[in-house]
Amino acid sequence: MARNTERPWNKIEPYKLIKHGLLITPLLMGNAHAANNETYRFDLPAQPLSATLDGVSQAAHTKLIYSDETVKGLSAAPVKGNYTAQQALNIALGNTGLNSKVVDKTLITVEGTPKTSETTLKAMTVEGDTIQDPSDPYNKDYAITNANSATKTNASIMETPMNIQVVPKAIMNDQQDINIVDAITKNVSGVQADHGSGDIYENFIIRGFQTNADTYRNGLLRNFGTHDPANMEQIEVVKGPASMLYGRAQPGGLVNYVTKKGLDTPYYSVQQQFGSYDQYRTSADATGPIDKDGKVRYRVNFSYQDIGSFKQFINNERYFVAPTLSWRPNDRFEANVEVEYKHEDKINDWGVPSIGKRPAPVPLSRSYQDSDKKPTSLESTLVAYDWGFKLNDDWKLKNRFLWDNQDIQYYDTGNDYLDADNRTLNRFIITGPANTETYSTNLDLTGQFNVVGTKHDVLLGGDYFHNKYEASNNRYGNYGPDRSFDLPPIDIFNPVYNVINQATVNAQPFNWNYIRKENRYGVYFQDQITLFDKLHILGGGRYDWVSYGTGADFNDGGSIQVAKANFRNLEDQKFSPRVGILYQPMQWLSLYGSYTESLGSANGSLSYTGQNFKPEEAEQYEAGVKTEFFDKKLATTVSFYHLEKTNTTTNDPNNPGFQIAAGKARSRGIEVDIKGQVTEKLNLVTTYAFTDIRYTEAYPNQNGISLLGQRPINVPEHQATLWGTYQLTPQFKAGLGGVLVGQRLGDNFNPVELPGYVTMDAMGAYTIPVGKTRLTTQVNLNNLLDKGYYTGAGYGRNSINTGNPLSVMGSIRLEY
Repeated sequence: MARNTERPWNKIEPYKLIKHGLLITPLLMGNAHAANNETYRFDLPAQPLSATLDGVSQAAHTKLIYSDETVKGLSAAPVKGNYTAQQALNIALGNTGLNSKVVDKTLITVEGTPKTSETTLKAMTVEGDTIQDPSDPYNKDYAITNANSATKTNASIMETPMNIQVVPKAIMNDQQDINIVDAITKNVSGVQADHGSGDIYENFIIRGFQTNADTYRNGLLRNFGTHDPANMEQIEVVKGPASMLYGRAQPGGLVNYVTKKGLDTPYYSVQQQFGSYDQYRTSADATGPIDKDGKVRYRVNFSYQDIGSFKQFINNERYFVAPTLSWRPNDRFEANVEVEYKHEDKINDWGVPSIGKRPAPVPLSRSYQDSDKKPTSLESTLVAYDWGFKLNDDWKLKNRFLWDNQDIQYYDTGNDYLDADNRTLNRFIITGPANTETYSTNLDLTGQFNVVGTKHDVLLGGDYFHNKYEASNNRYGNYGPDRSFDLPPIDIFNPVYNVINQATVNAQPFNWNYIRKENRYGVYFQDQITLFDKLHILGGGRYDWVSYGTGADFNDGGSIQVAKANFRNLEDQKFSPRVGILYQPMQWLSLYGSYTESLGSANGSLSYTGQNFKPEEAEQYEAGVKTEFFDKKLATTVSFYHLEKTNTTTNDPNNPGFQIAAGKARSRGIEVDIKGQVTEKLNLVTTYAFTDIRYTEAYPNQNGISLLGQRPINVPEHQATLWGTYQLTPQFKAGLGGVLVGQRLGDNFNPVELPGYVTMDAMGAYTIPVGKTRLTTQVNLNNLLDKGYYTGAGYGRNSINTGNPLSVMGSIRLEY
């Protein structure tokens, strides 16, 4: 009996061809995609041939008819990557004895005599330029064509009316990026690092606005902290407000990283990195099938690092392990379970103070910590799962869940303020335990259907987020009569260390007890509408219910019970719409425009008085151009945006580590991103951002100073990066790049100017086969010109972070 998986949007009756008992007619819509060079994304495992044929039909939007008897007992090879429909069929058919044939512009047939005696097929090579599977460990592509973060539907970037940038592991490997801050700021336009909290957390500034240390993992918000790249497949940056899908999110954009999953082909690697200033990192990756059918797969990623610094006392030691188990019993269901454990001991960098309008003329390597004896300790455990079930060929359920728990033992000495003599730096110290716990989950229903000649890809979903942070029995103090105890100041030009008496600190009463809770509920819908295969309309909205509150007791002898009794809760509700339109007159060119609103998280900031802030809100208009060249291996995005945000906050000039209300800010600018393969041997990344951001409404602070007309700190007006690698021989690759950052402010209320800078980087890698393994040796030179520069400000003028001088990072990687 013939099998028919006819798609409702196909209106042409199939042309039927019966040969050797086989009937297969993949017939695409009237524009004949199947017979041209248009590629589609396939992710089909080794499975029964009939299931793979159905998968090819669905991914390429075909009409498919075949005889169940003919394909009975045959298995297909895995089809993973971007291919034309015919290339995918050739891979799937393998050595079945069947082959595909283009009959005319509207028909591909499969004919031949099936080899029924052989049911397990080997993978075959299809000649032609295709985009590799992003999950392939050997993938060297810089350009990624699809992303999940912007729409939660793995949509084509070229068909999505938003600015979406992806940093794949191929770029991170070439640059030897051992943290996500370098990976993003070097390869995505309009993004800078934010240095608050002494760099204890990884935080970003996108389009001029902080992300508040919010980082997403596979689409779910997790705890603030640092995130090890050992198990990251790629990092996705969504520009502009993303509240329509994610609820409370900062309007500049969000960062979401995608983790590695188990592969059905065994792969093992171990890498040793070693660099200047006693930097060492060991990482390992192992994956493969557990059962003979490849239905159960595992993956384990591990890393250990001991990262020194050219700066006095600054160090980071970390253990990280992330096992993953994947189960795919059939072509309709898949589940993944992931665990992460990380222990980190970190001495934070609070930088150097400023004198007048410039950073103090002290060595860039100087630190005003008291010693390197006692770090802040962070221990985190994460458990996550996701599963997806195809209800039929058109509809799918997807559920994700994440639990993230972090225990923190603070021991931090930071810069407070400089005396009038411009050499005596007063410091603060905070010690004690804290815990933060997060639950995050969502449920999505996705589907596709046709109505009156229009194709619809719809998303209906809901999510829940809970976070609780509790710091109890902490001690906070600094020099001055208004604090609970005196901390010895330090001479910035002639520092004397090891003067803090730990017994004296421990004898002080507890005076820092703080609790913060947040609950978010949201429901959302989205429709991606396609007309005439060239016009794409994205529309959707979300309704949020948010409750948020804080409680504090900062008095000597205080307690967490009093902080809980002082807890004050706020509730917010908001509808956040998003609409966009994209026109694709040619396959390589897209023109788009969009409008979106968002609910932010300003009231997540900490005020010295313990008060809650009003929630931030924002709206953005954006237009842009996207292109893809060279078989989609080189991608570009040029975007223009106008973004306004209300109820902003900024650093409290009188109380480092705290925030005050600032007012309304407007950001507008131009961003350019180019990533991909220019020739067979040349890969390129280049970015540029012009960011015009100003406070357009401002409240005066306690000292009567207003921010009206000023730029927020750490945001340059101009920023650009360039990186390229060239494959000189099959074994040897070389690379060169640079970063340009314009002048920035380091403080608003008492302005500090941070000069612009340019740094240059280079790399060389040599790969040789060693038996059945592949050995790669690599050297990266960072800041080739050995320029001294300032990367940004933490808590204003007395916390200016300094950049690394000329440094070397070497690597030996063994893969098999």
